[in-house]
Amino acid sequence: MQIIFDAVTKQFGPVSTALAEVSFVIDPGELVLITGPSGSGKTTLMRLLIREYTPEAGEVYWGEQALSELRSNQVPFHRRQIGVVFQDYKLLPELNIWENIALPLSITGKDQAEIESRVTDLLKLVGLVDKAHVFPSQLSGGEAQRVSIARALATGPSVIFADEPTGNLDPEASLEIVRLLRQINKLGTTVILATHDSVVLEFLKAERRISLRKGAMEKDSAPKAMPKKMLAPDEEDAVEKAEVKTAKTLPDKTEEEAEVVLEVVTEVETLGDDDEMPEKKLVKSDAENHKSATKSAHKSVVKKDKSSKSATSTKAK
Repeated sequence: MQIIFDAVTKQFGPVSTALAEVSFVIDPGELVLITGPSGSGKTTLMRLLIREYTPEAGEVYWGEQALSELRSNQVPFHRRQIGVVFQDYKLLPELNIWENIALPLSITGKDQAEIESRVTDLLKLVGLVDKAHVFPSQLSGGEAQRVSIARALATGPSVIFADEPTGNLDPEASLEIVRLLRQINKLGTTVILATHDSVVLEFLKAERRISLRKGAMEKDSAPKAMPKKMLAPDEEDAVEKAEVKTAKTLPDKTEEEAEVVLEVVTEVETLGDDDEMPEKKLVKSDAENHKSATKSAHKSVVKKDKSSKSATSTKAK
């Protein structure tokens, strides 16, 4: 599911601003780092995404659903689609590892056979089959966090939000957790990883990074275009003018070449349907985004040019 933060502002009281006009788009299947020092707004993003908070201004979208418009009885169903991994694990000490992982499945009414199958698969995924019947107090920090990740995956969410998951771990255990999260991402789950851990940042230095500072967006290393329906009218006009200007700078093409361009653009548009795309999504570079915009704009120019030629030909007859 696509996640959109559209000019989101969150305040706690008149003088405390946790987030200020933060905007970004995360596509399904991405792995995105949310970075910044403590107090920069990373945890607030998570709480807005699960609809624990609502913004004072702007909107958070889950696909086309504005989260502020969810009714209270819809919120639990929304939260089942997002698995949250906390820095301090949040495991129930009176339950063993199997029971901690099975708990969300029991709450949602799954039958015993499905619970047993799912918990077994998750224990295998996180490498803790031999720890199924021990209690949280008997685990190392890295093991406890792996159980937390397994529990977050229990209901089959489409998104995992890991909030400083390595904050209490040593470097070796931190890398184990990051490798596990990357493996989960490769299986098709969107992973949002909030961290300021230098070990994690170095290991995932090639991944997209959204940097926050004092609640404001400082940088997005691979920004995605905001859907047009989210743009203000003047912003949408500016985008369209930029596309036309780009198209006018292209070299002239023969009619035969123009037909090829139209075929290629049509094929690209067909493949753009999310239902047709493979699970693994690649983050587009700025150059690729520019190329896509150029093709789209040139298509418009070519069509107008062909219409003009047709009209001239008819008039001559």
